[in-house]
Amino acid sequence: MAENKCSGCSKQGSCSVQDEASCPEEKLKKTVSRIKHKLVVLSGKGGVGKSTVAVNLAVGLALQGKKVGLLDVDVHGPSIPRLLSLKKEKPHMEKNYMEPVPWNKNLFVMSLGFLIPSEKEAVIWRGPVKMGLIRQFLEDVAWGDLDYLIVDCPPGTGDEPLSVLQLLGSEAKAIIVTTPQGVAVDDVRRSVTFCAQLGNPVLGIVENMSGFVCPKCGERTDVFSSGGGEGLAKEMGVPFLAKIPLDPEVVRSGEEGYVYIKTHQDREPAKEMQKVVQAALKLEQ
Repeated sequence: MAENKCSGCSKQGSCSVQDEASCPEEKLKKTVSRIKHKLVVLSGKGGVGKSTVAVNLAVGLALQGKKVGLLDVDVHGPSIPRLLSLKKEKPHMEKNYMEPVPWNKNLFVMSLGFLIPSEKEAVIWRGPVKMGLIRQFLEDVAWGDLDYLIVDCPPGTGDEPLSVLQLLGSEAKAIIVTTPQGVAVDDVRRSVTFCAQLGNPVLGIVENMSGFVCPKCGERTDVFSSGGGEGLAKEMGVPFLAKIPLDPEVVRSGEEGYVYIKTHQDREPAKEMQKVVQAALKLEQ
């Protein structure tokens, strides 16, 4: 008996035989099957440097010769174009697909920030519209064959991260970014539980802004409380990946659009960022 490709599809019975070749579920499945590793960067709280971690992870992997896609699904505050100095770029449009914006020969980027007419324009969308956009970014962008797709989500456990994990399936792994303070760690605990409820493994927790390392003497000072992310990882039974210290150059790199892990390889924050890159590379072993 021939395999019924529509079996299990949410639209089964509502589309015609003629539409089967362009069935949305089949199209999504085909796109996702060409991506070896899917990493979703989450945070329970805003302002923890999640997008900075996502950008440096993507660039770090690309510098290792990996084919990488970076998808920004922060609909209301897309920041990836600024962080990569791509604000003036627009994706090339074809009849049935869009081409992601290249950062270099290995890294390709898509963000709503490329598509809205002005950065001053507010995006006022409800959940179903955002779900549709994220689906389009996965189905209708010509990602091609990728070693890694890095997805930068807005903070929390709302529509965007839920849609991403549901569309990518249980193979997608989460990287959860926090800062050391208790209020941020409490929110991350919810993010870990969120992933568990959806059946997605957590690759690990990254503690960002973890102290300040003096560039002259090398002494570390804890600006916030310390060890919150590491303690939570131990409590929740998930890996702890890195403690990225504060460095004014990290902030400056985001403002000016150069990537810290590429330009400051010898500094402590870049070395910690490399630990996240190495954790991703171990997935290939």
